[in-house]
Amino acid sequence: MDSIPLTQTDAPVTPDTQKTQSLCPDCLALLPARRVIRGNRVYLEKHCPEHGSFSVRIWDGEPAFTGWQRPKIPTRPAHCGHPVEKGCPFDCGLCPDHRQRSCTIILEVTDRCNLACPVCFADARGMQGDDPPLTQIQRWFSAARKAGPGSNIQLSGGEPTVRDDLPRIVAMGREAGFDFIQVNTNGLRLARDAAYVRELKAAGLASIFLQFDGTDDGIYRKLRGRPLWAEKQAAIDACEKNRIGVVLVPTMVPGINDRNIGRILDLAVTRSPAVRSVHFQPVSYFGRVPHPPKDADRMTLPQLMRAIEAQTDGRFKAADFNPPGCENALCSFNASFLVMPDRSVRAVAGSAGGRCCPAPIPAEAGAASAIAFVARQWRAPQSCCDSAAADCAPLAPTDALDLDAFIRRAKTHLLSVSAMAFQDVWNLDLERARDCCIHVMAPDTRLIPFCLYNLTSRQGQRLYRT
Repeated sequence: MDSIPLTQTDAPVTPDTQKTQSLCPDCLALLPARRVIRGNRVYLEKHCPEHGSFSVRIWDGEPAFTGWQRPKIPTRPAHCGHPVEKGCPFDCGLCPDHRQRSCTIILEVTDRCNLACPVCFADARGMQGDDPPLTQIQRWFSAARKAGPGSNIQLSGGEPTVRDDLPRIVAMGREAGFDFIQVNTNGLRLARDAAYVRELKAAGLASIFLQFDGTDDGIYRKLRGRPLWAEKQAAIDACEKNRIGVVLVPTMVPGINDRNIGRILDLAVTRSPAVRSVHFQPVSYFGRVPHPPKDADRMTLPQLMRAIEAQTDGRFKAADFNPPGCENALCSFNASFLVMPDRSVRAVAGSAGGRCCPAPIPAEAGAASAIAFVARQWRAPQSCCDSAAADCAPLAPTDALDLDAFIRRAKTHLLSVSAMAFQDVWNLDLERARDCCIHVMAPDTRLIPFCLYNLTSRQGQRLYRT
């Protein structure tokens, strides 16, 4: 870990410091922590009496840390699955101290996987093992309906497509009242099994969350252990044919695929409207990872925003991106772009709103907006054949973008670009964890914030994942 002299945790808060809490990377003890601003960089610093001091860079450069905000009025979860006993983060379920409702609920329907990726948050291991039975998954859907009514559902693992009965699980979710069901997948089975993709669509699958680390087999060899570029393209083709929305999900690892960002976005634009979104995930060091990280092993959100602008020659600008309205402002960014017939892009008006002294919003209102946006944007667009004849007229490259043309084009060719910076034990900020809206359904039906569920100590000790 990069060594930086630490301020004392009992020192008074100054304009350059902010108090929070974290955990020791070695023993998982609760520690006081501070966000310390030094120039245009921000560090999370903490000290364990037994294991020493830790400092991690969490923000680097423009957009400025102090101006990146979206204040919210906390919302207590509608159903708390665990009382406050030991204090955050040891009472998840969710506990009454949590400050946001569920936006996305993740159901892990298998521990098995048909890959053995060097980087894996779930530390999935091979094709051996028993999957949770349908009766248990039905209980999970019932618990999700009670604790997070109206939430979006993501089916994950392991690799969920190793289950032959995954279409039945999708149908169970729709029958339980969930309108948006998404599968988190590496895409291998989708690329080769056309009948399986048709079954998923017939069951009500809206979207796939496609592991997509780049446009070069060298990247896949390093991150996934084998060349996968052909399979990734075939998976997109299969989903496009069956009108299943595709979200490309690159895990960003410095030195491996951080120079491929522009080409990923170019591909997304070329494959619009089949590709609905690119959702970058800077690597987090939990689960199966090669080594404890240094700052050079990380990519902060501002670094990613600037790389997007630089590698697209300014077509996607850092200034286009917003802080989130649902989760903590330090967790993510987002923007929407209209893909024009000539494959140029235009940022949707208002995409920079919320950065400059925004008024606080109720956290639940932010969650409701996020749920609705994802359910609308990440599914396949309505077919022209399902629209009125006037809407079917194509927009030529030379057409002026009047209001009618904009509305027509936006129905099908809106591309969202976003990122989610998950936390690990080194950069864990419990204020962010209490604002989390992405929750994993534990086997006993408690809801656990994603980062806490997957968090591991340096030695591999876990808080929640079994």
